[in-house]
Amino acid sequence: MNKNFDLAIIGAGPAGLSAAVYAARGGLKTIVFEKMLAGGQITVTDEVENYPGINENLNGFDLADRFKAQAEKFGVTIKTADVKEVQEDDKLKKVITDAETYSVKAVIIATGAQPRKLDVPGEQNYTGRGVSYCATCDGPLYRNQTVAVIGGGDSAVEEAIFLTKFAKKVYLIHRRDKLRAVKIVQDRAFANDKIEIIWDTVVKEVKGEQMVEKLDLYNRKTKESSQLEVGGVFIFVGYLPNNDLIKDFAELDAIGFVKANDKMETNVAGIYSAGDLNHKILRQVVTSASDGAIAAFAAEKWIEENF
Repeated sequence: MNKNFDLAIIGAGPAGLSAAVYAARGGLKTIVFEKMLAGGQITVTDEVENYPGINENLNGFDLADRFKAQAEKFGVTIKTADVKEVQEDDKLKKVITDAETYSVKAVIIATGAQPRKLDVPGEQNYTGRGVSYCATCDGPLYRNQTVAVIGGGDSAVEEAIFLTKFAKKVYLIHRRDKLRAVKIVQDRAFANDKIEIIWDTVVKEVKGEQMVEKLDLYNRKTKESSQLEVGGVFIFVGYLPNNDLIKDFAELDAIGFVKANDKMETNVAGIYSAGDLNHKILRQVVTSASDGAIAAFAAEKWIEENF
């Protein structure tokens, strides 16, 4: 394969694939690197109902497949590879993968974020044995069982609702006395008789033998400890940025998300950051797609001016 491209995009989620479409339509020879499955976080979303123009029941995997097919239609090269480093090489940039090195004029980093862990005893030991971060992936394994969901934001509440398709009982455990999810999602949870919310409570330990069997809980208001018997626990307490490729040169917020400007520019000319990796008020498919479009447009103009 010719390893010379105008633009390299790292990450094939909504931001990366949106950037690829805009870049290719702008005439840039574009390659997208993805070390896992194209689509990013949306591939584990049961139903996408808030992306403009999508009226039918469409799961995240199918939407991601549409993104990918659209990019490929415009001639984008999508390659499975693990990018290890991005370097400056005079005016050009080097993208170094686990197997090869590519020379490009500009780079868009859209590596997204990963689920935040609780960091409590038992969580790591029981990951894959009752501890999960993906209800869409693992929900069907818990038919007619009792499970717990940890968190109070959109993801946690939506996944709790999804789990009621399989589980006989879903406990939603939240550390505060009100949910952070949007009202329409909260209302659905409150109306679902399979969901019981445990307020003001945190998980102190995950316990079991071969599989998860119970959770040690602590009520932050009453200071009381208790145990809850469950067959599985699904954790949705936020995300951490996948910033390894960019943290050494980009300005980051306190958590590690990239503080890109309104053109998605980083501190290095010709390197852009887009999607869930960025510091922002909302992380949704539509905002990631928007970031990708802006980054591609800005990269195209920068290439025109510098090459």
